[in-house]
Amino acid sequence: METISGTVLAGRSLEPVRGRVVVEGGRIEAVEETDTDSTDVVIPAFVNAHTHLGDSVAKEAAVGLSLDEAVAPPDSLKHRRLANADRGELVSAMRRTLRFMRRTGTVSCLDFRESGVEGARALREAGADAEVDPFIFGSGDASVLDVADGYGASGANDDAFAAERAACEERGRPFAIHAGEPDATDIHPALDLDPDLLVHMVHAEREHLERVADGSVPIAVCPRANEVLDVGTPPVRDLLDHTTVALGTDNVMLNPPSMFREMAFAAKRFDVSAREVLRMATAAGAEVADLDCGVIAPGRRAALVVLDGDSDNLSGSVDPVRAVVRRATPLDVERVVV
Repeated sequence: METISGTVLAGRSLEPVRGRVVVEGGRIEAVEETDTDSTDVVIPAFVNAHTHLGDSVAKEAAVGLSLDEAVAPPDSLKHRRLANADRGELVSAMRRTLRFMRRTGTVSCLDFRESGVEGARALREAGADAEVDPFIFGSGDASVLDVADGYGASGANDDAFAAERAACEERGRPFAIHAGEPDATDIHPALDLDPDLLVHMVHAEREHLERVADGSVPIAVCPRANEVLDVGTPPVRDLLDHTTVALGTDNVMLNPPSMFREMAFAAKRFDVSAREVLRMATAAGAEVADLDCGVIAPGRRAALVVLDGDSDNLSGSVDPVRAVVRRATPLDVERVVV
């Protein structure tokens, strides 16, 4: 049995509790309110709701490029770099990114993996000893579901994706799709596919939001990547008012997959509370992929980040939730407990 003491951001409400988390057999046995001298802050480990880890072979290569030039299939800079990378280079690069994510508090990510079956297998290999469990949304034809956890479609303007959606339905796997990134033209066609997850929705309008709410379709937003690619700003407040919204970092070639940076950016840019942002970075992503993490509560898997609340950065903070979301950095991470 292990006990982790301090200020615990407990439950889905992330209510600060002075006390301890009791862990036994890899699961949370109890969250107890009790006197403690610990200045640590204990939070749920992060779930990054949208990544492209294959981009790890081309960090910063797309600076100054448009969306189409940087990442659009099939001829963007990203896809050319992926085509030219040998398998060993790709696996090593993705593994190193996963190790960075683990050190900075992320225990899982929902990754859109290019290159079909072989791409999914490469990510499985990269994740095998990285202590981060990627949830793989594969690409190519439906046979990728033999390896991947679900299917990730590039966008409804790129292809019909009806066969892939049907294969997901038959196998009970989630179907995710980019929508509303450069403009709104692919949002209704994406919704027509009855997706389990929409990614971006930068240009969502009221008619789209109504359909999202009616279908309870969760959305992953990646505001830093949207800004880098100059595609616009997602209406995060409106999205939250209609559905579950999770936070992702998107392409590794554009931004480091740091949930601390993504949270701080979102909290300071949008009309959202710190609690909403932290929930977007933890419970929401876990719920999308049905992962047993993202919440500190009895019976749940123990996936925790312990921050030094007395670090030079966090000392003197009057609100632990706001401090975690708006101020904390990887330098404040004492350890990740999984």
